[in-house]
Amino acid sequence: MIAVKYHGDFKNTKEFLKKASKLDISKILDEYGRAGVSALSAATPVDTGLTANSWNYEVSSKNGAYSIAWTNSNVVNGVPIAIILQYGHGTRNGGFVQGRDYINPAIQPIFDKIANGTWEEVTHA
Repeated sequence: MIAVKYHGDFKNTKEFLKKASKLDISKILDEYGRAGVSALSAATPVDTGLTANSWNYEVSSKNGAYSIAWTNSNVVNGVPIAIILQYGHGTRNGGFVQGRDYINPAIQPIFDKIANGTWEEVTHA
């Protein structure tokens, strides 16, 4: 048999949850969205600069879950240029242009900042 005994109350837990529920997470994520756009723009291979300047983001919330989506609006003949730069593409004569992994290294530090920054906001609210 397992017995659990406790002393005290849940005052600290209630206070923590009360403070955390008052945080405007979308405002915090908006800051990281802008930082992600900046990082992606700086890391995007440049020919004309159109793809690098076409990054944007959107913060959304559904059922209490928040997300950031980074997008790139440079699409030519239905082909998202940021994606073919990342993963490569075939050519008209049957060749292949190797992609360059520029998105993941650029956005990973932003993901780390989101994890650390939001945790800090919640614990120090």
